[in-house]
Amino acid sequence: MKQINFKTYNQGQSELFPSRLDEYIPENAPVRIVSQVVEELDIDDIIKSYKAGGCKGYHPRMLLKVLFYSYLSNVFSCRKMEQALTESIAYMWLSGKQFPKHSCINDFRSKRLKKHIHKLFTQVVIILVDLGYVSLEVQYVDGTKIESKANRYSFVWRKSVEKYKANLEKKIVNILEQIEQGIVDDNQSQDDEPRPFDSDELKKRVAQIKESEKAQEKPVKKLIKELETKHLPKLEEYEQKLEDIGDNRNSCSKTDKEATFMRMKEDHMKNGQLKPAYNVQISTENQMITHYGIFQNPTDTRTFIDYLTGFHQRYNRQSKEVVADSGYGSEENYEYLENEQIEHYVKFNYFHAEQKKAFKTNPYKVENLHYNETDDYFVCPMGQHMHFVAEYQKTNAHGYQSTLRKYRAKNCSKCHIRNQCFKGKGNRSIDVNFRLRTYKQKAREALNSDKGLNHRSKRPIEPEAVFGQIKYNKGVNRFKLAGIEGVKLEFALIAIALNLSKMAKKQGQKAQKAFVLAKNRIISISYSICAKYHRTYKLSAA
Repeated sequence: MKQINFKTYNQGQSELFPSRLDEYIPENAPVRIVSQVVEELDIDDIIKSYKAGGCKGYHPRMLLKVLFYSYLSNVFSCRKMEQALTESIAYMWLSGKQFPKHSCINDFRSKRLKKHIHKLFTQVVIILVDLGYVSLEVQYVDGTKIESKANRYSFVWRKSVEKYKANLEKKIVNILEQIEQGIVDDNQSQDDEPRPFDSDELKKRVAQIKESEKAQEKPVKKLIKELETKHLPKLEEYEQKLEDIGDNRNSCSKTDKEATFMRMKEDHMKNGQLKPAYNVQISTENQMITHYGIFQNPTDTRTFIDYLTGFHQRYNRQSKEVVADSGYGSEENYEYLENEQIEHYVKFNYFHAEQKKAFKTNPYKVENLHYNETDDYFVCPMGQHMHFVAEYQKTNAHGYQSTLRKYRAKNCSKCHIRNQCFKGKGNRSIDVNFRLRTYKQKAREALNSDKGLNHRSKRPIEPEAVFGQIKYNKGVNRFKLAGIEGVKLEFALIAIALNLSKMAKKQGQKAQKAFVLAKNRIISISYSICAKYHRTYKLSAA
């Protein structure tokens, strides 16, 4: 009868010669790529941030390896990193069997690394360029909104604060008028609109009232107390909220004042609620992130110029080609791309709509009206000439000025297709931006060219696929660090980890390809030797 055999098992087994940890790590493991890349990084600026003396600290290069590998492995918590350092062979090998506490890792990440992480990301991309994985010649640009760490219902809206502040100012003015009757002459009546009022001015007025003789009267004391204990703190609170919101935003969060409320696609309530979030912009090439930017503005259009400027500052050069969707197609952006001589493939609104038959065959669309350039008039669907009426300037919220020309028909009252042509009163008028029409025509020709069609086919699988990997594979649907600087640090670590994982995959594919080629070469040599031996054997037998 056969006996059951087991391998020898001795939990307390000891070895004469201790083994190395890297013996248990595969040659093409991502942890080896992380270690190799970090060894090549220039971290002199980080080392200089340390002070001499004191107890010995952990080397920043080791902490960088632990952080990069943790974000590559979807470990974002410093406590989980501390746990992995005592349980994982890969972590033990990276740290050289050193075991920093979670507080040490967190301090290094939030204090030491915050100022230098962007330079480290740039160095990683330069390594990718040297390896031939990216060229920095083309940018596939796209954006997404990622929720902030802030409380989801800590709203602060500009319009509401301004409304409440104006009502409070009216109350304060009325109280001051009651107090100052008989003290000073006040030319402003209660029916007049109150001028802007701030807390510093209110403090001065209250101080002046306290120096008067009537300040000792009981009704006046009561009103002064109401101003100091109730209205003044509230006025300071409103002023602080408006300062937190700033000039270019309409909202902020109480628990993360730099986050703006934006409409999220991945709304957890599935009802389109606004959530405190940041607008994340990235550039990709071969699905590797070459640039990123964090913005507080929810619209992609107004981030485009600042974002491309950031790319130039990062690499001291600009890419030759930029590819983006219709969220970036505006007159201001097209003008910037043309002035910078950047070859672009940026869609505009209604680019896909105008390709459809329903758009092309609609005679009432302004885009389909015939324009006589010589005599400067448009022709309406009934053949009536729409002549030039006026030219005016239009300024957007960003301060950019556009020039529009207005054209109007002479008589639309008896036209039998008037209701289909337009819904307004009087004669139909149209506003035309000729410079934007020229930019759109150039963009249309570029997008429909062979090169443009190739870029358009790549764009959905470039930045959009990367965002999918970040949100669904890594589970980054909400930032874990607060403030825009903390968010930049966190996303930079995510971007570096993603690039390193792509690099490890490329290196593994290259090694596998080399192995297959070598194997095929050995097989072909074996076949040739066998064939030669077979021919020799046949000749000798003959």
